[in-house]
Amino acid sequence: MITAIALAFLRVPLAFALMAVSVLGIGFAINWNIAFQLVPLTISDAVLSYDLAVVPMFILMGNVISKTGIANDLFRAAFAFVGHVRGGLALSTMVACSGFSAVCGSSYATAATMAKVAYPSMRKYGYSDEIASGTIAAGGTLGILIPPSIIMVVFGILTQTNIGDLFVAGVVPGLLGLAFYMIAIRFIAARNPEHAPKGEKVGWSERLSALSGIWPFLLLFSLIIGGLYAKIFTPTEAAGMGAGLAIIIAALHGRLTIKVLRKVLSD
Repeated sequence: MITAIALAFLRVPLAFALMAVSVLGIGFAINWNIAFQLVPLTISDAVLSYDLAVVPMFILMGNVISKTGIANDLFRAAFAFVGHVRGGLALSTMVACSGFSAVCGSSYATAATMAKVAYPSMRKYGYSDEIASGTIAAGGTLGILIPPSIIMVVFGILTQTNIGDLFVAGVVPGLLGLAFYMIAIRFIAARNPEHAPKGEKVGWSERLSALSGIWPFLLLFSLIIGGLYAKIFTPTEAAGMGAGLAIIIAALHGRLTIKVLRKVLSD
């Protein structure tokens, strides 16, 4: 463990650090032939795993939504409704984090996307670095709870727990997390108003117009969770259909160019 941590600090990619430690450990403790034979067997088992295929598919779905700018539409819709109250931009960011988590499954991707989408707006309207960065960091953690969650997928595979049941079980805790985060933002904004000023108020026409940007998230979330809850398809099938639907949605928006698609697949 110490060697793996040391290699990580030396910026050796974690996968290679763990593999090197495992091979050396088995080689010294048991037999070098066994150690080297286990490497291709383990890698092939992981690559050919039907259950693990759900992970790249959900990542692909999140990448399509992020890289094509559809995530910006979700933030604009949230801002249109709560941006005018004190701390409204932070509240909008938190709502957007929960919505993006519902089509992404990754805390890292959620935090990285919202940092690009929401952080500049919060700084523009005078939000402090503390509440701006804290909101994005806290909102990113919703990606672990709100399904589809990649962590839940890995947990389900390791513990032989039904992944669909885990996804359904994560909905209520995820919404509770969102509610308490928003309460915390309102409390901080009321106590330290200089950290979270009010934003601009928009009319109802603009609010209703902004709502048109959230249908991709509602459609993807309904497809994945609805299908799993009704046991129409497996988590791996849900991930594949979610990724395919995300690509279709981005294409219908006219935002999926060959350059963007190449970047999405590369990531």
